[in-house]
Amino acid sequence: QVQVVESGGGLVQPGGSLRLSCAASGSIFSINAMGWYRQAPGKERELVATITSGGSTNYVDSVKGRFTISRDNAKNTAYLQMNSLKPEDTAVYYCNVYYVFAGQSLLTWGQGTLVTVSS
Repeated sequence: QVQVVESGGGLVQPGGSLRLSCAASGSIFSINAMGWYRQAPGKERELVATITSGGSTNYVDSVKGRFTISRDNAKNTAYLQMNSLKPEDTAVYYCNVYYVFAGQSLLTWGQGTLVTVSS
């Protein structure tokens, strides 16, 4: 069983910064990819950024140049550095992890962390 825990959310003013963390623990042989998604009130969950085990990254257009995803493979942890935050970035941010266990490729999600951008 694998647990994913997000942290680092909170209230920040427009133009401010936050750093989210996503830590995976449990029965993991290897992690293939990790991703950040977000869901704003009344909207569908959307992809924010992903990172592969080799470090390749992908971002939704609305965050390019402002957000940076990174990972520490030794700690099974991914980070999302968010700069120049805007009110429209307000959402619950979720982390997901694609990992390998017992020869299977599996996906698990965290519970989410709330980010509120407001003055």
